[in-house]
Amino acid sequence: MKVGDITKLEDIELQTISPERSVQDAVARLVEHNIGALPVCDDDGRLVGIITERDVLRLVADRPVPDAVTSSVADAMTRELVIGVPDDDIEYVMRVMTEHRIRHLPILDGERLAGIISIGDVVKAKMEESTTELRFLRDYVAQ
Repeated sequence: MKVGDITKLEDIELQTISPERSVQDAVARLVEHNIGALPVCDDDGRLVGIITERDVLRLVADRPVPDAVTSSVADAMTRELVIGVPDDDIEYVMRVMTEHRIRHLPILDGERLAGIISIGDVVKAKMEESTTELRFLRDYVAQ
């Protein structure tokens, strides 16, 4: 199974945020959409970072709360990105996410941000794949 097979990439509206917006704006978007990360895109739509719940916690740990929430997303975001592409195998993506200790992976299709997947999305896709394989094997053995 490939990352591009995860239907979530097509089923939801991709939420992004500008690096100039405030951390408070980012937190509000995370809560509003019940998500754990936002890709950060510049005015041209290019991916320049990601802001996650962990990034916000680190910022609050380093700065007083009033200063932290009024800081820009650029001050809190992760700039050194680990990304995936639609043709990546799910097993490869699971390994990359585990090795880098990340829970959200932006997916780029060429230069275009195609979506973002969570470790939960990857595990769900792997479980569905395993269930389908098991069903085919049972049907084969029953013949």
